[in-house]
Amino acid sequence: MIPRIIQKSIQERLFQGKAILLMGARQVGKTTLLKQLFRDDDALWLNADELDVQALFAQATSTRLKSVFGNKKIVVIDEAQRIADVGLKLKLIIDEIPDVQLVATGSSSFELANRVNEPLTGRKWEYKLFPLSFGEMVAHHGLLEEKRLIPQRLVYGYYPDVVCHPGSERERLVELTSSYLFKDILAWERLRKPECLVKLLQALAFQVGSEVSFRELGEMASLDSKTIEKYVVLLEQCHVVFRLGSFHRNLRNELKSSRKFYFYDNGIRNALIANFNGPELRQDVGALWENFVASERIKALHYRMLHRNCWFWRTAAQKEVDWLEEGDGRLTASEFKWNPRKTVKLPAAFSAAYPDAAFRVVHPDNLEDFLER
Repeated sequence: MIPRIIQKSIQERLFQGKAILLMGARQVGKTTLLKQLFRDDDALWLNADELDVQALFAQATSTRLKSVFGNKKIVVIDEAQRIADVGLKLKLIIDEIPDVQLVATGSSSFELANRVNEPLTGRKWEYKLFPLSFGEMVAHHGLLEEKRLIPQRLVYGYYPDVVCHPGSERERLVELTSSYLFKDILAWERLRKPECLVKLLQALAFQVGSEVSFRELGEMASLDSKTIEKYVVLLEQCHVVFRLGSFHRNLRNELKSSRKFYFYDNGIRNALIANFNGPELRQDVGALWENFVASERIKALHYRMLHRNCWFWRTAAQKEVDWLEEGDGRLTASEFKWNPRKTVKLPAAFSAAYPDAAFRVVHPDNLEDFLER
């Protein structure tokens, strides 16, 4: 069920003198993907969460590393962000041990990507892995079956461990949110108020699909606005949430600096607010559907390597469009509605300002068309 396009691309880029970096939140299947690519006999696996692996790289020299690697031609370093000065250590391997293919995974961009970009300029291929996607599950067991499971996906999401263990979804999501997902954030700079992070996450969860004010979030989490913005950036860099900015060009009353946040996974969002009721019992089913479609579109664009600019649109008069995309000079507006029978029209102000924009309503009956276009 791993993205075949990523698997194929990694295979094509092996042994070309560059490191392969695989980014993504913890527990999304990064190691599983690599295990399917490399046999244990061919690769040396090093888990940087383990203290002895961190110690190995603390005083690393090319001579010592060659001794550790032995005759292995592929070296995989899991959770490489846990290694101090990781970019320099990876550069050392690439430059001094060129016959070894280096592969590194990371669950926190603020530790790995930020520290390797300068040392590894021109020396890496970078990929991003998400929780399982609608498209992957369609490829696994067919479109009809996956569409039948959409109500369940809205509640429990797509984390591999959750999908593969039906019947124990709640327990696994609670364990994931308490033990794994925020591990890197809590460890970064020895975050001293984890309860504030939980309050922040819950506030973001309740405001999915709505404009977010850092000041209001600060009041909910008992933190100042600057600290809130810093924590939100960390959550983005740990692949927990992503941001959608506001679109503005032609109208004076278009909101210019607003933002909305979505979770990469509905199950994580629901675990944070402790609500696993089905869509038919939810007051927030509209927000559930909006988060689901937005996250699936981000996955689809990334895996298909399509570059699109994405926004939402809103005016001071509260006229709104859920999702805007621009690519190849074409602007497309989309509204996300759980009820396929609901009639939706673009706001007159938007149509007048952007008459050439295409428009569609995305609901469960046509989700696959939106994700495939």
